[in-house]
Formats: sequence, C-alpha cells, structure tokens
Amino acid sequence: MLRVATFNVNGVNGRLPVLIAWLKATRYDVVCLQELKTSDEKFPAEAIGDAGYGAIWHGQKSYNGVAILARGADPIERRRGLPGDPDDSHSRYIEAEISGLVVGCLYLPNGNPAPGPKFDYKLRWFDRLISYGQDLLKAGAPTVLCGDYNVVPTPIDAVVPRRWIGDAVYFPESRQAYAAMLEDGWIDAVRRIHPEKGVYTYWNHSYGGGYDKSSGLRMDHLLISPSLSPKLRGAGVDVETRGWEKPSDHAPAWIELE
Repeated sequence: MLRVATFNVNGVNGRLPVLIAWLKATRYDVVCLQELKTSDEKFPAEAIGDAGYGAIWHGQKSYNGVAILARGADPIERRRGLPGDPDDSHSRYIEAEISGLVVGCLYLPNGNPAPGPKFDYKLRWFDRLISYGQDLLKAGAPTVLCGDYNVVPTPIDAVVPRRWIGDAVYFPESRQAYAAMLEDGWIDAVRRIHPEKGVYTYWNHSYGGGYDKSSGLRMDHLLISPSLSPKLRGAGVDVETRGWEKPSDHAPAWIELE
C-alpha cells in the first residue's frame, strides 16, 4: 500500500514540532507540504531527514512555498513552477517522481479580496493548472496532483456554506475551474471514497486557542489520474492534528493506493 498525504503547514519552521510529530506518528510514504513560508536555504531538510524523509522544495521568504517528501527515498525532481507565465515569481508548484508515481504538489492562490487583481491572478493560475493537468493526463503516467487548492468545490464541502459566499474559495468561478479538472478526467480521491460525507481540512483559528468547528472547509485535495482509480483503497483527514499545540489552520488529507 502506498500512502500519500498533503498538508498546508502554514510555516514549516514555526510548525516544525507539529510536522515532525505527525510524520513520525503516521509514516506516510509521500508527503506534499504547502505554505512553507521560508527561503530555500532555511528549509529544515536536516530535521525532516532525521525523521526518515528525503525532500525537494521550492521556497520563498515569508510566503507560499511547496515541498515533496518521500519516506526512505529522495524524490526525483521533474519540475518547479507551473508553465505558462515566465513572469510568475510565486513558489507554488513542484513535481517529482517517486517509485514510478508522478506527484505534483501545488499551493493555488487564495484570491482574496475578490473580485480584484488577486482573484484575477488566481483564475489565471488555475487556467495554467488545468492546461498543464491536461498534458499530464495525456502523458499517461500514474499521477497525483495534490495540495491546497483554495477551492471549496460544493456545498457539502463546508459546514456552513453561506458563510463563504463572499470568499474567493467559494466563488462560482473557482468552483467551475475545479469542476473543469474533474471533467478532464482527474478524480477527487477523497470524495470518491466519501461520496456523501462532510469531510473538512481547514478551520479558522478561534480566539483564546482551539478552533471554530463551524468554520470547517474542504479545500485541500488529492486528484488522481484515471489509471490510479482502481487502486484507490482509502482516504481521510488527520483531524486530530488541528487540536495539537500551535497547529496549522489546516489538517492533513491522505489517500491509500494499492
């Protein structure tokens, strides 16, 4: 069984104790991280190596940043940055091959405040992802495209959908772009395993510690290529990490492939 997880850590150095404790407790085979918020040279490769993982990363000081970890192996880098805009300076995409599996790790722009320039950038980035995703599907290799998509695809993916109507993560254009990826053939693995269930990966921090359970959203997704569909055996979210000390506002989502 190959287990793949995605986790928006919301600052890899600030949340390092949470990340290392989670890696040691779960021992996923492949881990994609987003929102590293660190420059390349300050990425905690040594601590992650001590936990048993090889890593590649694409950092950016204070913002964004993505990484792919492999347990007991070094991921083979295939690409950093999404094609289609040579002027895009944000560190939001990295891709590796691990044991014959192509893994794309992405941190899609949030897009708030919307409408506005940030939302326009989000949609342009999404268009590039859709186009590149089509290339990956045409290439035919077994592929997982996962990360923080900053999209809540349907009303079942929010505890209280109406709270998010004015937010870029729930705008119709964001949801349409995500739906376009599924129409191309990508499979939402968590939703495939849990077709009717409210599954959430993000909650607002609440004042005085803890988190606001009514703010739950699912916007961290693992999309798999059609050839992996028969191999999908399980999926879920490590919700308990959200209650740990100094946690990220996201919890890790994961899938199991035969």
